[in-house]
Amino acid sequence: MAGASAWYWIARPNPDRPAVHPVSVATAIVTSGDLLQTVRLTGTIAAEKYASIAAPRIQGNRSNFNRGGPGGMGGDFDLVLTRLADPGSPVKAGDVVVEFDRQAQELRLDDYEDSLIQHEANLNRLTANLAASAESLQQQVRVAKADYDKARLDWTTAPIRPAIDAEKLNIAVDQTREQYEQMLKQADLLIESQRAQIRAEEIDRDQARMEVQRAQTNLERMTIRAPIPGLAVLQTLFRQGQLAQVRVGDRVFPGQTFLIIVDPRSMVVDTTVNQVDAQRVRLGQRTRIRLDAYPEMELPGTVTGIGAMSKTSATRAGYVGQIPIRLKVECEESRLIPDLTAGADVLVASEKSAVIVPRAAVFEEEGKAFVFLRRAEGWVRRPIERGLSNHIAVAVRSGLRSGDTVALQRPM
Repeated sequence: MAGASAWYWIARPNPDRPAVHPVSVATAIVTSGDLLQTVRLTGTIAAEKYASIAAPRIQGNRSNFNRGGPGGMGGDFDLVLTRLADPGSPVKAGDVVVEFDRQAQELRLDDYEDSLIQHEANLNRLTANLAASAESLQQQVRVAKADYDKARLDWTTAPIRPAIDAEKLNIAVDQTREQYEQMLKQADLLIESQRAQIRAEEIDRDQARMEVQRAQTNLERMTIRAPIPGLAVLQTLFRQGQLAQVRVGDRVFPGQTFLIIVDPRSMVVDTTVNQVDAQRVRLGQRTRIRLDAYPEMELPGTVTGIGAMSKTSATRAGYVGQIPIRLKVECEESRLIPDLTAGADVLVASEKSAVIVPRAAVFEEEGKAFVFLRRAEGWVRRPIERGLSNHIAVAVRSGLRSGDTVALQRPM
């Protein structure tokens, strides 16, 4: 009975004693280390040093005028790929990366070479004919001149001849003079006519020679070699009603860029930064670059270029300016190719060996910062001195130690 009475006295409810209810509070452990303050940028990979490979511009007369053969019916200027470097393959300077179908240009060259030979033969024939015609005309002129001189000499005997004979001699002088003058004019006209034919043949010959030179140049352009060492990157073009990369057998247009040789040692990230954050970005700052295609990859980089003027974005308000930024990738990576999307954290400030707490654990009242520190007796409000902070953490210069437990919300 005594034990039962004691247990009842201890276990009975006491209205003067406050009830204790357990309260769940999210907490975090204070750590130590380096706190980094960064600016996040997004952009695309590009090559600072590259060489664009474009389809050559084929020269030549489209009408096939003055051509020795039947012509290619307009197909001489089609550019059909017969060889193409594999995308992403390494190439050396001087390696053949592109070849086009040479058959049409070889046929064109052969036709115009035949035409040039024919025009040279025609020119030699016309020159010989001119020399022969000139000598024949000169002989006829000399004969007409001799007849005219003889008629004049005979006319000197008119005073001793009968009147009828004198009149005949006078008429003979007039006739031979007219014949001589007509022969002179006719000789000049015939010679000029033959010279015009020779000049026309020379023009045709020069045109054929020019077409031969053009065809030879076109043949040289059918083969394209890499101007620099690097990686072959195929461009995406509108082909057969859709966006795709060119392949062997496709037809490309003159001047169309379809291949780029990029130097993997000069890869950069072209990006933009808000005009407010741009005030904290400086040349030479270190960056950490990550690729969306390879999330596990992290590459070192450096800020090498900052735009002088801002530009507006199509997806943001007009008063929000974007400053172009260029980041240099400081290592070589075979998986780096142009047009890959990337993100980068630019290191703008850091605090070494700092005591670090989550940003949510720091509270502020009347401009003073404090945290709730867990002790044996419960939660204690502890004032702190803040240092550097970023979007997720704060460096604490005094008031906490590594290993302390702080509340991420105000305890009840």
